[in-house]
Amino acid sequence: MTKEEKAIVIEDLTAQLADNSTIYLADISGLDALATSALRRACFKANIKLSVVKNTLLAKAMEASEKEFGELPETLKGNTSLMFSETGNGPAKLIKSFRKKSEKPLLKGAFVEEAIYVGDENLDTLVNIKSKEEVIGDIIALLQSPAKNVISGLQSGGGKLAGILKTLSEK
Repeated sequence: MTKEEKAIVIEDLTAQLADNSTIYLADISGLDALATSALRRACFKANIKLSVVKNTLLAKAMEASEKEFGELPETLKGNTSLMFSETGNGPAKLIKSFRKKSEKPLLKGAFVEEAIYVGDENLDTLVNIKSKEEVIGDIIALLQSPAKNVISGLQSGGGKLAGILKTLSEK
């Protein structure tokens, strides 16, 4: 690979890092062709972009990026695959479900909405992270709950009052 080609790859990686708020680093080495193909298919279905990158090029792209990746560049040893997603917990759920059949992929680290997670032991934490849409949905549900209670109380009370008036008018 020539210097110009490397510069183009670094530029592309820097742009991808800037455009995505959910970035996972995983180790998929040791997967055979069939398992790798199954992982790629699962990523495609879950709307997760998976690509294998050179560690040195990714490290340079992280340096060039405006984001602060903390300890993530230190995890760039051995085989590294990048996973980009719209949801913060999507890749973690995919890795966890895929590991029911295989020991890999291993989570090296993740950058999720400015938070940095290093190490495979954080997989369960990442699975439990709620996406922005889920949090907004929870907040809306909590805000609607008191209003629904008031409305249902008024509706049931109105029925009782009408029943009492009807009974009194019949007498």
